[in-house]
Amino acid sequence: MDTRTCILLGAPVQDGTGRLGCDMGPSAFRAAGIGPALESLGHRVVDRGNLVPTATPSTPHPNDRIRALPETVGWTTALADAVYLAGADGMPIVLGGDHSLAAGTLSAHARRAAEQGRPLFVLWLDAHPDLHTLETTESGNLHGVPMAYALGLPGFEGWFPPLAAALDPRRVCMMGLRSVDAAERRILAQSGIRVHDMRAIDENGVAALLRGFLAEVEAADGILHVSLDVDFLDPEIAPGVGTTVPGGATFREAHLIMEMLHDSGRVTSLDLVELNPFLDDRGRTARLMVDLTASLMGRSVLDRPTRSY
Repeated sequence: MDTRTCILLGAPVQDGTGRLGCDMGPSAFRAAGIGPALESLGHRVVDRGNLVPTATPSTPHPNDRIRALPETVGWTTALADAVYLAGADGMPIVLGGDHSLAAGTLSAHARRAAEQGRPLFVLWLDAHPDLHTLETTESGNLHGVPMAYALGLPGFEGWFPPLAAALDPRRVCMMGLRSVDAAERRILAQSGIRVHDMRAIDENGVAALLRGFLAEVEAADGILHVSLDVDFLDPEIAPGVGTTVPGGATFREAHLIMEMLHDSGRVTSLDLVELNPFLDDRGRTARLMVDLTASLMGRSVLDRPTRSY
């Protein structure tokens, strides 16, 4: 069995979204048993508790729609430092918290990969590409900007921390997209990011699409970061999220993706984001996300326990 040291980092951030509740996400993941689930698979688990944002001065941005900019920058700074350090000791698993936290995690992983001379690939499992810049966001919710920041797109200079290394868009694969704004469409069309929206998944199946991406990671001897947003999943099975978009991945599709990722042996870090326990049904979404994490870390379909409710 491939055993690892899994380092849990709680990121109770909700400043990037327009509604309350995501700050309870780390507690919900722990209550749903993420630590024991990983330990049952033979992994060592180190829980470093919840992070706190770095104090950041408030400076107005010309886009007056933007909300909680200093708070989001503070979280980005804190996460970038903590995740970078955790990467030296094991596999960082960040328990969110809204998806703005990925600005910190992606920048940390890109920095470490550059120092190691290894190509970093990213699998982005999300209904949204989160490719807005500070200029293009109309909602002002900064959980819609982390990928744009990590790719080094213009407009973040002087506001967000400088990037030690930017992501290569040709090494980013987005699966499950089904809610994309016009500005994001233009960026996607020019970026080189590999996009498998829900139509592509319906027509081809997740296995064929993911297999091609994983083959590229293997051929490049790359490392792989996975960012799993609750809204990647269909809201019928994962209601505990503030940005529900119908037509998401099914239970079986999601578990197949996780098992294929485990088989690849390439995943070195994981984000679990946008869980809002206030909107959940008796912990149903939190338990599903923990089960998916277990599949990623080695639980096979034959090992899945029976549950009675």
